[in-house]
Amino acid sequence: MSRVAKANIAIPAGVEVALKADAIQVKGKGGDLSLALSPLVTVANNDGKLSFTPVDDSRDANALAGTFRQLVNNMVKGVTEGFEKKLTLIGVGFKAAASGNKLNLNVGFSHPVDFVMPAGITVACPTPTEIVIKGADRQAVGQLAAEIRAVRPPEPYKGKGIRYSDEKVVIKETKKK
Repeated sequence: MSRVAKANIAIPAGVEVALKADAIQVKGKGGDLSLALSPLVTVANNDGKLSFTPVDDSRDANALAGTFRQLVNNMVKGVTEGFEKKLTLIGVGFKAAASGNKLNLNVGFSHPVDFVMPAGITVACPTPTEIVIKGADRQAVGQLAAEIRAVRPPEPYKGKGIRYSDEKVVIKETKKK
């Protein structure tokens, strides 16, 4: 059995978990998330602890047990604490502005780039060169951060562009004559 799947998930106070035949739904103060379950994994709720076991000894069932355990753990963490990604804009004149559920980027193009935030995700700009994306769904927060970064990824010679706040960009040396 997967070593990840062996660890049970403790359900904190204020979080409701509903197990159905084909899906699991997690509700909390941070939102409402659901996940379709695989028939290769059985989920059991034993006194506030979720356990995941593979149906048989196949390699796929073993792998999916650990995968579903981690996905549900992320859902529980998301509805209690939430997830956050920080992006930094580096470059002369690069700036971002958040208003409501829209993000406006000026990153050196002849036109501004606008993003509309999906439901459940909020964006804030504490300074014009910082973007903070928050939400309960880890996958959605990470995907949106990757899409925003893809507008102007950091280039390797000067380091200009949009990067994650903890990202290290290795600057290349220019050609010598």
